[in-house]
Amino acid sequence: MKRMGILGPRGTHSEAAAVYLNKVVAEPMDLVIYPEIYEVLNAVETGQIDAGFVPVENSLEGSINITLDTLARSDNLIVSRELIWSVHNQLMAKAEVKIGDIKRIFSHAQPISQCRTYLQKNFPLVEICTTSSTAKAAEIVAASKVEEGLAAICTKRAGEINGLSTIAMEIQDNMSNSTRFFEVRRGENCQTNNYKSKILIICQIYGERAGALCEVLEEFAFRNVNMTRIESRPARTKLGEYIFFFDLDSNIDAKIIDESIEAVRKKCVWLKNLGTFDVITAKNY
Repeated sequence: MKRMGILGPRGTHSEAAAVYLNKVVAEPMDLVIYPEIYEVLNAVETGQIDAGFVPVENSLEGSINITLDTLARSDNLIVSRELIWSVHNQLMAKAEVKIGDIKRIFSHAQPISQCRTYLQKNFPLVEICTTSSTAKAAEIVAASKVEEGLAAICTKRAGEINGLSTIAMEIQDNMSNSTRFFEVRRGENCQTNNYKSKILIICQIYGERAGALCEVLEEFAFRNVNMTRIESRPARTKLGEYIFFFDLDSNIDAKIIDESIEAVRKKCVWLKNLGTFDVITAKNY
């Protein structure tokens, strides 16, 4: 069975999303947990695993820079699939602990921020403690004594793994909070000749020339190629030089897409096509 690397530990949103993906694709893979995003992508590039599953953007917190930077520097990695995962945060504790018993709440910094309104309204005097992950928060609560009154903001899966019960469901302040994940493979393991729903290209423009970015964008606009996202990152060559990530809607004639990409290539220092792939929106989990 093929193997897919994910960001651990077990019980995080990354692992929960990967478990979901395995349920809806034709070829599920064994999950291999890594402590860092870079280690996941490096394991794919060096052939240790068949694929990697990593976060690339959160709708509230923004882009995951290590994912973008690693994809930009690699000559082998291709995006083969995207999953849009709605973020659900639960308040969980031991079964014997009731809401009025809670004295301290543990979680990662991001969920704490995402649940700030709920926490201020319902637990204004309770100590909020930051952990390395939501899974770690669940582990801490599971190992505690009932009289300590500990609770965790975590995924439902993290709570179930650690034997916790739900105190309150869906406590995030923004119910539309979502994270985009990329399934990444080595280029030789992906088909890029048949366009699917989205294309990802990366390029470096001639930053010292006025209007260089505008010229690139015009090539897409002229051919009615819809750009759904643009992101810039430092090129890491010298100050003031940038690379750009473009998400393109590929639901038009493939010849037109090819023409637009080649036209853009001629106006860039370099350009890479990181793959054509379908987008899955997670539902009913």
